[in-house]
Amino acid sequence: MAIEKKYSEMTEPELRQEIANLLEKARKASQLGHVNEFAVFERKAVMAQAYLVDPAQFVAGEVYRIEGDPGVFFQVDYLKGRFAWGYRMGGEKYAEALPISMLKPLKEGK
Repeated sequence: MAIEKKYSEMTEPELRQEIANLLEKARKASQLGHVNEFAVFERKAVMAQAYLVDPAQFVAGEVYRIEGDPGVFFQVDYLKGRFAWGYRMGGEKYAEALPISMLKPLKEGK
């Protein structure tokens, strides 16, 4: 049995391969109707993608779009590791953390 590396220990090509493998597993789980497995593989892929994103491009106090949740915006209070902590705009103001790979700048071209 192979010892699995942490995402933080993987190189960019290894991360891209891991993401592809996870998305393929998610696709197969979806086809088989295994909703829970699909969600797990999809979330793992999002986490792996977070290690391909530079945390320095996120600024505390800025507002970002949430990928996969159209019309919902997220204000970043602070970053910790590969997570942005803050809150969703327009709803109840409770703190939550999102992987930075889920956040996209409001302005295209950034």
